[in-house]
Amino acid sequence: MQVDKKALHQVAHLARLNIKPEEESQLLNDMSEILTWVEKLNELDTEGVEPLTHMTEEVNVFRKDKAVISISQQQALKNAPVKDAQFFKVPKVLK
Repeated sequence: MQVDKKALHQVAHLARLNIKPEEESQLLNDMSEILTWVEKLNELDTEGVEPLTHMTEEVNVFRKDKAVISISQQQALKNAPVKDAQFFKVPKVLK
């Protein structure tokens, strides 16, 4: 499958990538090769094959969550660069 410059720039915009003009040719080739490989997967006969939910047979081992105090508030705040009496102070990120 061939990828054109318009599709390349659209994908770059969505991925928030800045593409240099000298990189376009190589990226177009790489994207075309990747999509050709993915199309090749459509040739496989998957009739009767159950979809995978996990790649291995390993099973998650769950444990009970137990609330334990492992560090005091004073110890946690001890090395904080900016703090008040009870909390870490961080820069405002929301308007």
